[in-house]
Amino acid sequence: MLEFIRRNRLLTQIILLVFIVPSFIFFGVQGYDMLKQSDSPASVGGKSITRQEWENAQRQQSEVLRQRMGDRFDARIIESPEFKRDVLNRLIADRVMMAEAHDARLAVPQEVVLNKILEIPGLRAPDGKLDRKRYEAGLKEYGLTDEGHASMVRQGLLQQQIIVPVQYAAVVPEQLDKHIRQVFERERETQVLFFNAANYRARVDVSQEEVESYYNAHPQEFALPERMSAEMLILDLPTVAGAIKVGETDVQSYYKQNAARFAVPEERRASHILIALPASANDSDRKAAKELADSVLAKAKANPDDFAALAKAHSNDPGTVGRGGDLGFFTRGKMVRPFEEVAFAMKPGEISDVVQTDFGYHIIRLADIKPAVPRPLSAVRNRIEAEIRQQLAGKRFAEYSEIMGNMVYEQPNSLQPVADRLHLKILKVDNITRQPSNPAYANHPVLGQEKLIKALFADEVVKNKHNTDAIEITPQLLVAARAVKHIPATVRPLAEVSGHIKKYLLNRKAAEQAKEAGSAELVRLREGGAPKGFSPPNRISRQMIGATGRLDLLPVVK
Repeated sequence: MLEFIRRNRLLTQIILLVFIVPSFIFFGVQGYDMLKQSDSPASVGGKSITRQEWENAQRQQSEVLRQRMGDRFDARIIESPEFKRDVLNRLIADRVMMAEAHDARLAVPQEVVLNKILEIPGLRAPDGKLDRKRYEAGLKEYGLTDEGHASMVRQGLLQQQIIVPVQYAAVVPEQLDKHIRQVFERERETQVLFFNAANYRARVDVSQEEVESYYNAHPQEFALPERMSAEMLILDLPTVAGAIKVGETDVQSYYKQNAARFAVPEERRASHILIALPASANDSDRKAAKELADSVLAKAKANPDDFAALAKAHSNDPGTVGRGGDLGFFTRGKMVRPFEEVAFAMKPGEISDVVQTDFGYHIIRLADIKPAVPRPLSAVRNRIEAEIRQQLAGKRFAEYSEIMGNMVYEQPNSLQPVADRLHLKILKVDNITRQPSNPAYANHPVLGQEKLIKALFADEVVKNKHNTDAIEITPQLLVAARAVKHIPATVRPLAEVSGHIKKYLLNRKAAEQAKEAGSAELVRLREGGAPKGFSPPNRISRQMIGATGRLDLLPVVK
């Protein structure tokens, strides 16, 4: 069976889907209604899958189905409880495998992720690199960011490290492989008769008494968590740096003091002959290599013009031996230290003594020198301004951090004095809850931080409307906040939710009517009644059902 998994990955997914499907049947519509009311439809290992994550995954899967099915796409598929439950099950499975990868201390290097992205058809430019324009257009189409997509690719590669060992762990009999393939590829011609709940909505009504009864029986569905409106100040290094103006005098002075850094560095061109010496060489090998190097050196100094020929005859450097030992031009820092020190102390045409490095024994001949060339101020002005700004910003950020910490404590009833002193803007945020994992905070720089939320809901801050301390989110980001309005946990009034309840009850009654009509039609057909109202014939298979999410058709292929 595991060999079948290895050879038939798509069918494997369908098999797993079939084992998951019974949970839809036993869970039922009532269970799905409960899910609709939860901000966290599931959790794995104590970590919640948020409603936002679930809805994002539904949208992505819907887009995949639209592209795959084309004109055959039916919007009712993605509105079905079964489709939404299937997406949730996939999220759960992903979390489980990621937890296993974490426990096993598995990792995927960034280079592997980038190479995997390059394997996507159409993304490799003629030069072999990533076609950034097409890549970003694709990300935009699916509502993804560069970081988000890379994270998804990394997650997939991590999961492969869990799955692949299983795929290669056993061999399945060929007859069983053939049988399972036939089961999943066998097609059946079907016709479908839909009983759309929307068609029965005009036949049902909901009284005010029913609305009130549902409201009183389900108060938890209309509960609003404790929340507050708050003001906050955010002090971060980029903001501080952005406010710093660098003067021309500072630029000129910095340029003169660091002229050597901004110059095009000196380059040297050299050739060498390498007599290689492995790290494991014994004393005898070392002696023989040194004697050979001394012998070649004597020949080179006796006839400098034969240096290239000697390199071709004796050098063990495969990268330069064909060029007569020519290394081309290089700057400081490109060669190992002993080699560099000798090469940068030589004059053109000079041949060095034997130089020992970790690679063995070198004989160096210096061919040419390109002296350092100063870059004009205009070419490095932006770099200089950025460096000055960064240096000043670090110092100013430290000063501002101390001022902010002192002032929010000494003047606890307002953030305005701090804002005026540091030229910061007071931000106003409503509906802050005690849950840092709230999806609404996903893109906020500080609201997802547990220590800030905890500080905001502290008794001192809530009761007295005092400032929090200046809280360090990162070494380069501080935040201070103040509760403006606190609202305890409440239940939304009936008048506010009455319309939603009535709509829900109407839909539920209409669905019940549709089910009753379908049951009655089923009885009539089983008693020999002539079929009527069915859709045109359509071919389906287990493989098609798994690929399109049409789980409502599963009974047909049993």
